[in-house]
This record gives sequence, structure tokens and C-alpha cells, in this order.
Amino acid sequence: MRHQVAGKKLGRSSGQRTALRKTLVNQLILNDRIRTTRAKAQAIRGEVEELVTRAKHAKAEASTMVHARRIAASRLSNPEAVKRLFDEIAPRFEKRSGGYTRILRLGHRLGDAAELVLLEFVEG
Repeated sequence: MRHQVAGKKLGRSSGQRTALRKTLVNQLILNDRIRTTRAKAQAIRGEVEELVTRAKHAKAEASTMVHARRIAASRLSNPEAVKRLFDEIAPRFEKRSGGYTRILRLGHRLGDAAELVLLEFVEG
């Protein structure tokens, strides 16, 4: 049993899993929505929500702005994504206390019948 085991393996080694998660989070922040499998969407959803919350709170408190940007930069590794997260996405959700993303089911993929979803930011 997998009691208290955090995260999903997604059938990859740890390095591949880290790269996949970074890429998916970067693409979601840059494009506002991505089409992926349900397992991958569920795996990155919490990470995206945490980054948006950090960016949102950093806007409110100027003293933590640099620290929050550095944390986001280390997790995203894309300067454009960090800039967009702090300048466009975080202000959109200032009045919202959580639940920044939604998962919409699209059906099954023809090749392997994997469940496809659309992971997107809600209207702030």
C-alpha cells in the first residue's frame, strides 16, 4: 500500500519526472491552458496553485517579493514564466483565496485510451 507516499511516479525516473513537471508548469503559466493526461494534470496542479499563492502574497508584502521570485525562478527555470506569473497571473487572483485551476475532461486518446483533460486557469 502507498500510505503517506507523496507524488505520482508517472512511469518515469526521477530526473525525467522533474523535467516533465517543470515543462508542464512552465507551459501552463505561459499559455493559460494545456491539454494533457489526467495523471499529469493532477500531478502538477498543486505545484501551480502553490506558485500562484506565493506570487499573490509577495505582491501584498513587498519585503518577501525577492524571496518569492527566487523560489519561483528555481522551480520554473524560465524567466518569461516567472515574469508572467508575478505581473499577469497573480494580480488576476488577488480576491480569490484558492482554486486557481480547473480540470476539464476531454475524453480518451485514440492510441492508448489515456484520459485527456484540459488544465486551465479559472477566470480571475
